[in-house]
Amino acid sequence: MRAADEKIADIAIIGGTGLEELFEGFEAINVGTPYGLSYTIFIGEIHGRRVAFLPRHGKKHSIPPHKINYRANIYALHKIGVERIIATNAVGAINLNFKPGDLVVPHDLVDFTKQRQLTFYDQAPVVHVDFTEPYCPEVRKVLIEKARDETGAVHEKAVYVCTEGPRFETPAEIRMFRALGCDIVGMTGVPESILARELGMCYATICFVSNMAAGISGKLTYEEVLEISRIVMPKIRRIIVAAISALPKIRGCSCPSALASGKPSGGA
Repeated sequence: MRAADEKIADIAIIGGTGLEELFEGFEAINVGTPYGLSYTIFIGEIHGRRVAFLPRHGKKHSIPPHKINYRANIYALHKIGVERIIATNAVGAINLNFKPGDLVVPHDLVDFTKQRQLTFYDQAPVVHVDFTEPYCPEVRKVLIEKARDETGAVHEKAVYVCTEGPRFETPAEIRMFRALGCDIVGMTGVPESILARELGMCYATICFVSNMAAGISGKLTYEEVLEISRIVMPKIRRIIVAAISALPKIRGCSCPSALASGKPSGGA
């Protein structure tokens, strides 16, 4: 493995188990950051585009969601030149119209995490980054189009609520989230999306419903999540490959302008 501090990729994929087949033969690197060493990042080419793949739970899926070093990971991607991030997330369905196996491209989020490092702006100057559109509309549009091409159906609007984990939510929490207008629940969408915006990077995610949330169906198990993942991930891999090919070379969104008011204390 080698350290990297030059532009070597402009698109990144952040995901968990099930995406590894896309990146066989890719070069593995680690990147030093002010927030620690990144997890292993795999660098290669898809349809002529330089792509980075970062397994957010580590190469062996050994890091729980509340212990992920999100700042090191996102900063490392920024450091190697990444401008757009496509993420994948397994989620539970709060909205009763969503079912296991469904694909979802959320448009908004609610943060119910408790102890995570949420920002690069821990020191002066004080900076407030606009988050009116938490997910890049340009990347979302492409993901929706390619998901529709692949499956014929995708939930194009959804509010994602992120919880601390690693436990699943209680039925009372799920009832509260539904009352707040949330549609799906996961444990890894925050602070990835926030940190990407602070660095002027585009970020959007394609989620798959792995289970109905607590209190809607029976007891939740991690094995249930893995089984749905095994079925759905081949579709998501094809969607991601198609999306990478379809993304315009020049960004036409407002995500880069988030940097206009200041830079992270880490020196980006």
